[in-house]
Amino acid sequence: MPATSVPSLPERKVVEVIEIKLEDGDRVEWALKAFKRKVLRSGILKDLRKKRYYVKPSQAKRLKAAAARRRRRSDARRAARASS
Repeated sequence: MPATSVPSLPERKVVEVIEIKLEDGDRVEWALKAFKRKVLRSGILKDLRKKRYYVKPSQAKRLKAAAARRRRRSDARRAARASS
């Protein structure tokens, strides 16, 4: 009998659902503020902004290197300020 390969299934991404449960006496303003805080902490918006446009791999490498330079410069400034 010939061996057949089973096609692999595409990887499934875990979808994070953000929910705020309200009781009868809770204020809508509080719920909206809590929702915004959870969205910000989860990084959903950051991820969406990052994936808004296609970035070529070479451009992504350049952006990553520039971010690393900024981080190093900032860390060096912070270390110099702490040692003085």
